[in-house]
Amino acid sequence: MGQIHGEEFKREAVRLARSSSLTRKQVAADLGIGLSTLGKWISAYQPEVPTDLPSADLLKEVEQLRRENRVLKEERDILKKATAFFASQK
Repeated sequence: MGQIHGEEFKREAVRLARSSSLTRKQVAADLGIGLSTLGKWISAYQPEVPTDLPSADLLKEVEQLRRENRVLKEERDILKKATAFFASQK
């Protein structure tokens, strides 16, 4: 006869399986449950994915703009240093 585990036990098992450096097989063995049982719990307790996540295109554009911003800041800093250098040469 199978054991009946509470919701808290199942959620903790899923958390361990996801966050520890142990394999799922090791986690299941340590908790005294079957590997397939742990797999079912992991599937059942998938974190909800927010529907308002930005699209891949938007994320690419943000990354591109961050790179451009970084380059522009570097160029600005170089120009400030050059201006200070040439101003001190008078």
